[in-house]
Amino acid sequence: MPTFHFITLFPETISVWFSTSIPGKAAKNGIFSVRTVQLRDFGKGAHRQVDDTAYGGGGGMVLTVEPLVKATEHALSDLDRKRTRVIAFTPGGKTLDRALLDRLHAESPEHFVLICGHYEGIDQRFLDGWVDEEISLGDFVVTGGELPAVAFVDAYVRQLPGTLRDREAFESESFQLVDPRTEEPLLEYPQYTRPAQYRGRNVPAVLLGGNHSAIHEWRLEQSRKRTRSKHGRAQDAGPNNA
Repeated sequence: MPTFHFITLFPETISVWFSTSIPGKAAKNGIFSVRTVQLRDFGKGAHRQVDDTAYGGGGGMVLTVEPLVKATEHALSDLDRKRTRVIAFTPGGKTLDRALLDRLHAESPEHFVLICGHYEGIDQRFLDGWVDEEISLGDFVVTGGELPAVAFVDAYVRQLPGTLRDREAFESESFQLVDPRTEEPLLEYPQYTRPAQYRGRNVPAVLLGGNHSAIHEWRLEQSRKRTRSKHGRAQDAGPNNA
């Protein structure tokens, strides 16, 4: 069972997500666990300061190295370092995608220590000396590292056995669905439910006919079209911060 240790200034934003819906049920069932470490507990002075102005000038504040190191070492103190990954969520990190998740699942760490950055950035000495890997949601900036960290854990635990009751539903999701012709990941096909007609918009007839072979072929072609359209690719496939 993997355990995710969030080092954060806002632990309440973590607990909300992992106490509800599918992740909440999976955590309750012991498929994974979440712990939070309040970074400010390791700050300096009466006000527990964790940030300071940047050397060389520039706007904004930077998370200082000492509180980050102390918080990380506190989280690591009773863990097997060889079975633990320390990950910081930064704009310059590797993009969170299926390949990255598959690699980490293959490595199967017992613990993840997740650094949730804030302000203008993180002192580079901490990233160089204490972090194993940096991850980003994409080429944009969000207010804090909690959002990409939660997205990472949510995506990771969906692949753990027992998180989803219907394994087929997981295997047909976007990026898990694979084109048998090219072995490339596809976006999921369009979904429809009752009623069959609504304000002049009809469910495609092939889905109503009961011919499962025809349905399979229709869905596969729709996935190919959707992937080409959303990712602007010439081939019939495609994949999907802070």
